[in-house]
Amino acid sequence: MKSIKEKIESNFNDFVTDLQSLIKIPSVYEEDNSNYPFGKNIDDALKEMLSIAEKLGFKTYYDPNGYYGYAEYGSGEEMVGVLGHLDVVPAGDLKKWNTNPFDPVIVDGKLFGRGTQDDKGPTLAAMYAFKALLDSDAEINKKIRFIYGTDEENLWKGITEYNKKERVPDYGFTPDANFPLIYAEKGLLQVDLVGKNETDIRLNGGDAYNSVPSNMSYESKNPKKVEEALKDLGFEYKREDNNITIIGKSVHAKDSEKGVNSISRLLIAMNKIGLRSKAIDFVVDNIKEDAFATKIFRECTDEASGNLKFNIGKIIIDEDKEVLNIDIRIPVTVEKDFVIGRLNEVVQKYGFDIEENDYLRSIYTPLDSELVKTLMDSYVEVTGDTKSQPISSGGATYARAMDNCVAFGPAFPYSKETEHQPNEYIELDEIKTAIEIYSSALVKLLK
Repeated sequence: MKSIKEKIESNFNDFVTDLQSLIKIPSVYEEDNSNYPFGKNIDDALKEMLSIAEKLGFKTYYDPNGYYGYAEYGSGEEMVGVLGHLDVVPAGDLKKWNTNPFDPVIVDGKLFGRGTQDDKGPTLAAMYAFKALLDSDAEINKKIRFIYGTDEENLWKGITEYNKKERVPDYGFTPDANFPLIYAEKGLLQVDLVGKNETDIRLNGGDAYNSVPSNMSYESKNPKKVEEALKDLGFEYKREDNNITIIGKSVHAKDSEKGVNSISRLLIAMNKIGLRSKAIDFVVDNIKEDAFATKIFRECTDEASGNLKFNIGKIIIDEDKEVLNIDIRIPVTVEKDFVIGRLNEVVQKYGFDIEENDYLRSIYTPLDSELVKTLMDSYVEVTGDTKSQPISSGGATYARAMDNCVAFGPAFPYSKETEHQPNEYIELDEIKTAIEIYSSALVKLLK
């Protein structure tokens, strides 16, 4: 490991440069078209990553339809998989960024930009960890494959297409969460609540199912009245003529209780001045600002993974319909049917139908499994941290995409998690340590 650590140090500037080239590509999901399933920017990011992989010594493959790509090295009966994704969530309110989200800069030892923490930075870190093994002539007796997903922040069509066409690794990890590792992940259910619009209200806002919306604008016929309601409620807002913008706090939906949902706050204020609609009534009666949706699901929690989380990510009220995009993180011991049943029982009273957009099963990897023990050994070996234990998460990572896979880093127990937020960044010293942990793990996995 001494030789490997020296190679990590000597290669680190190249890692930063390559990561900056990836961050510059605004790989946010776009509607399908005939040339690129998720938009040209995501395709550009995939091709850029494959180009970097070839430079690092990998053999690469690009899916002719643009759904996925991979880079591999070695041979053998067993395959170790490292799964990452190259798409990112939208930047959100640019006024909340201190820098351009797609023009990466280093300030005080931090590299800022959308995708630095989720998930371009960690994916590339794991690749440079393997590069250090190659440069140190480490023993490699198995095949390793880095698999690049392209719509992880959306519907996972890319990794689903991979699983249909390609060999699935025997075991592995995704560098898209926390150290020491994630042994359990909640189920993820994304649904649309859809009902006929019978009002003259028009709204359109939010970022994504899995992001607490950072701001929500409303063109009001009576802005002064709305403003008075917001003041009474103590909600932060900005006003420009008839336009009212409610200020929220964006966080990942798995941590929705740590954010401020601007959509919910707007609907609460609209209700306060006497406006009614299906969405307004449903949210005010049942959710308000409760990220656990306790009134609907009661105390829905378990010891392994904690509380159910409920996020209103987007809203559309147009001439024809009202639509709420909902993201729900389900405790690992709770059945999907229970959640759907309870939600349907409530929303049908308001004239909403439930349309399922996406579902990812919960996962659980035993703590005494060989994979967990190996990765934990590497974490302790590099950090000396024997106190931190494997944890459960409400996040949905690619660990769900195959059996015998866990989420492993790159955020440390003391790291500030900035994914899905303005001013996303990675601490360069921390990511260097993560590369060392990944190198240690790969040495053990590839023996």
